[in-house]
Amino acid sequence: MIVEEEFCFDEMVRIYDTDAQGIVHYAGYYRFFTDALEQFSYERAGRLFPAINDNIWFVVVESNAKYYKSAREGDKIRVGLAPKLISEKAIRFDFSIIRDGDLLCEGYITQVAIDKNEWKSVPIPKDLISKLIHKKS
Repeated sequence: MIVEEEFCFDEMVRIYDTDAQGIVHYAGYYRFFTDALEQFSYERAGRLFPAINDNIWFVVVESNAKYYKSAREGDKIRVGLAPKLISEKAIRFDFSIIRDGDLLCEGYITQVAIDKNEWKSVPIPKDLISKLIHKKS
């Protein structure tokens, strides 16, 4: 199922994303997820993940990807992203990767805010939540 994205990121499959046959290696899809998340966080919050500020970081605690069709070197793809607040300390980003209207891959990354000095979870700052999570009317 294609996520009801709040953000789209266009990407091209590079040679380093692929195996010897020119097909995207499964780990390459996580690069697409990460690149979209990086651009999304910069545009929405003016900062790049995983650093929230000098004391708080986001760390990945869960990830998942389902693969439906292969992407190949040179393909132009669109990565859709939709953020979902899970708790006061965790946020999940859902992704779908599409080429010419075909769903290639979907997945998610769940991140938890931590105090980087104590390495313990902390609440996500409310101002950051308001920048990342926009409810559709």
